[in-house]
Amino acid sequence: MLKLCFFLCLIYWVRPDEAKICPEFTDLNLGDALTGTELYVQLLLYTRENPDCAERLIELNVTASKYLNTTKKIVFVIHGFRPTGSPPAWLGDMKKLLLSSEDINLIIVDWNRGATTVNYVTAVKNCRKVAEILKNYVDQMLVGGASLDSLYMIGVSLGAHIAGFVGQKYNGKLGRITGLDPAGPSFNEEPPEYRLDPTDAQFVDVIHSDIDVLGFKKPLGTIDFYPNGGMYQPGCPKTFFSGLHYFKCDHQRSVFLFLSSLKRKCDIITYPCHSYLDYKRGKCLNCNAFQPMSCPVVGYHADRWKKLLIPYSSPIKAYFDTSDRDPFCMYNYLLDITTWNKSIRRGFIKVKIMDNDGNAVESQMNSKASTFQQYKSVKILTGFPRDIEKIAKMSLTFSTKALIGPTKKLKILHMKLTSVNNPKRPQLCRYDLVLMEKIEVIFRPIPCFGTGT
Repeated sequence: MLKLCFFLCLIYWVRPDEAKICPEFTDLNLGDALTGTELYVQLLLYTRENPDCAERLIELNVTASKYLNTTKKIVFVIHGFRPTGSPPAWLGDMKKLLLSSEDINLIIVDWNRGATTVNYVTAVKNCRKVAEILKNYVDQMLVGGASLDSLYMIGVSLGAHIAGFVGQKYNGKLGRITGLDPAGPSFNEEPPEYRLDPTDAQFVDVIHSDIDVLGFKKPLGTIDFYPNGGMYQPGCPKTFFSGLHYFKCDHQRSVFLFLSSLKRKCDIITYPCHSYLDYKRGKCLNCNAFQPMSCPVVGYHADRWKKLLIPYSSPIKAYFDTSDRDPFCMYNYLLDITTWNKSIRRGFIKVKIMDNDGNAVESQMNSKASTFQQYKSVKILTGFPRDIEKIAKMSLTFSTKALIGPTKKLKILHMKLTSVNNPKRPQLCRYDLVLMEKIEVIFRPIPCFGTGT
């Protein structure tokens, strides 16, 4: 009898726990990808009331949801192609950071069944079907009191185009779409109605991080951000020996840049410009057109510039450089150099800045060589992964990167260093420097004449 009582009590205590089992994102494997999967879409709702246990929305009865509050912003997160079947590694952070940033309805769109396949074309064909299913859900939300203005879709790779297809169905009246490295293959040559497009929402911001392989190269949004020119992201592997990470690292960097913007450790400032080369030459560091709000930032808070950007007839491309790890921010300086060599010199300048305590940080080398001509100013944008507020010393190193031939000498008549992130800081100058190739020259800069310092 005692054993029976214990058994019944155990059942009694277990049943409530069983009833609380939380729906989860579909977890598949490579075997599923090899055999292929039939499309199935589930929507998992998280709010601040249920941040750790999703509520699965019922397609034909969305308004019966316990947690959906149609008076609040509704954010959809849509993943892309899943060749191995596993849930996206970034999904947990995306959920946690979005909910901590704002009191929203967060909906994870799980179409892993349909995205998990080794046949990429099959996943592409499923995108239209996913968009149609999402429209059914959105229609019910609108009946339940939601507004198109409050709908925000974040799409990764193929998911960006799915968001675009949904936006098309509502004639571009969705509040916002963010495309995180929208997929390029099967979309690069397609007209606007077959991919994400600036007219798919009231505001469309896009981060392009892998334009030479998996991502879409041309502008797709109201504003298009190109970190490090849109390819070759710092910290990503450069050889095949790194395996799968070599192929997906650049592509996924767009997601991690977006996540970084939610952490708010620093704002990643960007610079609207015609090209990455013009940006690197320091031609686009004045954001007067965007005053009084200054330059746009990339990520979740990019829509602060919505009212300023929408009047532009052509897409705005914004460029910026990043460090190789989170939070990815760079502290930019414009180096202005005038040389007095009689013959032309072509090469690269590496900059190091130091404070009085011996802390030092080194710039990244420029991707394009500069051309130095006698008495002509050359502007070089250089960035540092850490900030040094008061620069006590700095160094310059000149290099042609030539493997053979005589070493070169660069004679500097005048050098000026200007903080881009903090333009109120004193400009620092130095006169009459001689740089021998590959030899670091350390010196103390002085405040420039006429700067009021």
